[in-house]
Amino acid sequence: MSVTPFPLSLWLSYFACRDITNKLRTEIVQVLLDHDPTLIKTFGQSNATPLITAAIRGHTEIVNLLLERDASLIELPKANGKNALHFAARPGHVEIVKALLEKDPQLARRTDKKGQTALHMAVKGTNCEVVNALVDADPAIVMLPDRAGNTVLHVAARKKRAEIVKVLLHLPDTNVNALTRDHKTAFDIAEGLPLSEESAEIKEWLSRYDAVRANELNQPRDELRKTVTEIKKDVHIQLEQTRKTNKNVHGIAKELRKLHREGINNATNSVTVVAVLFATVAFAAIFTVPGGTQEDGTAIVVHSGSFKIFFIFNAIALFTSLAVVVVQITLVRGETKAERRVVQIINKLMWLASVCTTVAFIASSYIVLGHIRWAAILVTLIGGLIMTGVLGTMTFYVVKSKHSRAMRKRTKSRSGSNSWQHTSEISDSEIDRIYAI
Repeated sequence: MSVTPFPLSLWLSYFACRDITNKLRTEIVQVLLDHDPTLIKTFGQSNATPLITAAIRGHTEIVNLLLERDASLIELPKANGKNALHFAARPGHVEIVKALLEKDPQLARRTDKKGQTALHMAVKGTNCEVVNALVDADPAIVMLPDRAGNTVLHVAARKKRAEIVKVLLHLPDTNVNALTRDHKTAFDIAEGLPLSEESAEIKEWLSRYDAVRANELNQPRDELRKTVTEIKKDVHIQLEQTRKTNKNVHGIAKELRKLHREGINNATNSVTVVAVLFATVAFAAIFTVPGGTQEDGTAIVVHSGSFKIFFIFNAIALFTSLAVVVVQITLVRGETKAERRVVQIINKLMWLASVCTTVAFIASSYIVLGHIRWAAILVTLIGGLIMTGVLGTMTFYVVKSKHSRAMRKRTKSRSGSNSWQHTSEISDSEIDRIYAI
């Protein structure tokens, strides 16, 4: 039959109620541990270990004994998160504090469930030596806040610990104007204390170290906020001016493109008129050939070398002029869909007219040349190659242009549009040729 051991922490509490010397108390604990070593791992109320109970009672010899037997006890806190160092620091058991820190200096940074370190507990007490021992172990803990944002200076001021406030103010890591979560400095807390000698002394020492109220700290913050607001306003004005400038530049560029387009159209019209004029003259020349014609329509000087040269180069002039007309009427622009549709119909008719003119000229060449078939065949080859090459090339570019526009529309529908894309799209649509066929 197993018997649950009586917790060692309860033994220590029992010894505290009896008039027993420290030496005898330590010897009794040693005998108990020798008899049952598992007692060192037993827990009392609220998960208190024997080390925590000894630290609370101030039993330095027992603390040292327990640390020698099992140093891992130093890591075990109570249910509220406080460890042995917390409980030794509050009542000011400086020797126990030093012994614990010697085993683990990082213990000074451990916090309980309220976010309090052992230094928070120490400043609630009155022992400055404990405060110094904790700060010597880790100087940076003086600025560690608890969950309410209280540093040790806030706690010491609230508890009216004037001597400890002096010690803390002498430390280089102390921020005398640190704010709690409810936006209070140590000076605000000191001013809220009932009038007493301690509170007056605390305010005096805080003033010496340039402590101020929280509302006095907010003035630079308000100025910074005002400056940021002004910067935002200036940036907004700059962006608005830039937008207007871009809009004006875009309008000017659009007008320039319009003038450029009108100039190109005028030049195109002039070239087209001249090409039509050349074609008219060349076509008329076949019916009014030099030297006249016979009754059957054959040229009288058909066998002359000069006539042959005239006829061949006249044919080249006609077909070249017709090719120019085809190109010019194909490379036209339409501002609206309706205009483009009309131009498409006109272009198809012009292409048909050019082809018909070519066929008519070739047919008349067979009549005019009579029995000189090789010249008529040569004219047929020249006209066929020129017109077929031009019409085929223009058809290729028309198909390519339509395919490119379809690809751009698909890309736009996938990626979405924004202001910059819209601007570039307008520019592209006005610069790229429109093959209206």
